[in-house]
Amino acid sequence: EHAPFDMRNREERHGLKLYIRRVFIMDNAEQLLPNYLGFVRGIVDSKDLPLNISREILQNNKIIESMRGGIVKRVLDILEKLSQEDTAKYTKFWHAFGQLLKEGIVEDSSNKDRIAKLLRLSSTHIDSKDACGDVSLDDYIGRMKTGQEKIYYITAESLTAAKNSPHL
Repeated sequence: EHAPFDMRNREERHGLKLYIRRVFIMDNAEQLLPNYLGFVRGIVDSKDLPLNISREILQNNKIIESMRGGIVKRVLDILEKLSQEDTAKYTKFWHAFGQLLKEGIVEDSSNKDRIAKLLRLSSTHIDSKDACGDVSLDDYIGRMKTGQEKIYYITAESLTAAKNSPHL
């Protein structure tokens, strides 16, 4: 529910612990998760990797790449399921970790469509002061008028600043 205070600190990595056949190998295995999933905590235990593995071997290992792909796919599956089934819980998650997911669109081009479905953004359709981050891209596309081909967006420091923008 709550993001840790040092979540944005790139030097202090948190994340997955790597075990091989129940033997601890590495804390904060950055090869297993991209930066935008830095909120994920857990343990990965592999039987496929050799026990005498080094950090250099981890960087260029096909098993690690397939494990990374599987972990990213699994996390995104869980988030998609949460966003569809329990919107209140996902809204809390979004307010805590949404900034990291926004980075994922840029960092992970292979999963950008899946990440885009997880984004919740403000909209002028909702006329409320506290309606920040309530609209998904699918909701917006569902509301598009017939013949509308483009989506225009504006970036601003706050929702109030965006609503008062002369470009709007």
